[in-house]
Amino acid sequence: MISLTLAEIARAVGGELKGEDISVSSVSTDTRTITSGTLFIALIGENFDAHDFIEQAVIKGAAALIVSQKLQITTPHILVEDTRIALGKLGSIVHQLCKTPTVAITGSCGKTTVKEMLTSILSQKGQVLFTQGNFNNDIGVPLTLLRAKPEDDFAVIELGANHIGEIDYTTRLVNPDVALVNNVAAAHLEGFGSIDGVMQAKGEIYNGLKSGAVAVINLDSNGGQYWQDVLADKTVKTVSMNDSKADYFATDIQLNERGEASFIMTTPIGECVIQLSLVGQHNVANALSATSLALEFGASLEDVKSGLNQLTKVSARAEVIELNKQIRLIDDSYNASVPAMKAAIDLLSNYRGKRWLILGNMAELGEESLALHRQVGQHAAPFRFDYVLTYGADAKVISEESDGIHFCDHQSMIDFIKKQLGHEKAQQQTLLVKGALSAGMSVVVKAIKESFT
Repeated sequence: MISLTLAEIARAVGGELKGEDISVSSVSTDTRTITSGTLFIALIGENFDAHDFIEQAVIKGAAALIVSQKLQITTPHILVEDTRIALGKLGSIVHQLCKTPTVAITGSCGKTTVKEMLTSILSQKGQVLFTQGNFNNDIGVPLTLLRAKPEDDFAVIELGANHIGEIDYTTRLVNPDVALVNNVAAAHLEGFGSIDGVMQAKGEIYNGLKSGAVAVINLDSNGGQYWQDVLADKTVKTVSMNDSKADYFATDIQLNERGEASFIMTTPIGECVIQLSLVGQHNVANALSATSLALEFGASLEDVKSGLNQLTKVSARAEVIELNKQIRLIDDSYNASVPAMKAAIDLLSNYRGKRWLILGNMAELGEESLALHRQVGQHAAPFRFDYVLTYGADAKVISEESDGIHFCDHQSMIDFIKKQLGHEKAQQQTLLVKGALSAGMSVVVKAIKESFT
């Protein structure tokens, strides 16, 4: 964090300074990461209250505190009504002081991949502050903004949500110059209530844009009438894999033997041939989105080609791992939604040899869960994969729709995979593993790696 005095921070967060006015240049919300001179912010969650660890924070070197409880302590501290809101305000003011051109990205799926693509492209032009890991919620976004430095040339901030209002809050902290909803799909329905709720929530990202600022939308998947009002005073740019009327679209899409897509990308400044290192046709759409954002910040088509070329694999997101000469593992175990599941199925269909579709439950789909899992099974059925294995209560209907085998625990599934692969050593095998994070399919991935590498 840039260096600020406690008095400056108190003004920014609307708090009352108690004790000496010192300067701080690092912030922590976790006592495990505190170093000497850190400002510790005592957050309160559903199952914890960091005020219980104030003494530990001071012992570890915290030089100052932000708290919402009155303390009898000599350590300088700022008293606020809500420490979570104070964290957000502090992150926002640090980011504003750095005056970094900023893009905000959300979407039901693919937003992390778009973030990685865009970061790689803009890195051809300068230094990029970007969201790391899954720091995309009301706590993670401010912590990302607190990492801002005046020497940053660009900021790429990912915004996630599981309920209405969350993106409205975080986008106003970010105050982006350009914003994108990558797509809209049935995800986190328990929090959003319905697909209409998803549309409303994702469209909140455009609330953070000034009048005339650029809003990028996906013509193939968007909020339609739900976004009309918020987009009325914005400059709208469009992307599409299917509509040549969009500002950014793709033609001549081809997949090589590894499942990597090449295509001709058409943009407002010309055309170029793109070869992706990530697998799956769905990543063509992600590349179009990333390019549309990059060009708003002055990137050239050469920057786009170079950035997409240099992109490293995104761990556990359609990560292709050649375990040996016969066995290829596609680790897509990080998360799952209906469109992402269907995209994974389409990806697997392109491979030769024996094909294994290994799926865990999708999560937070509410009353629609069973029907949406059935959709996935119906999508998989025509491909007649050699093996369809499922885990998780609602995922059972996927096996029922596609002549698969359902398992009640990970170990039974792992034992079956190991036994079958042991019998078929001479044949080419491609195993794709996917599921919600809560389905724990990373356990299956780990076991396959350990057994066949």
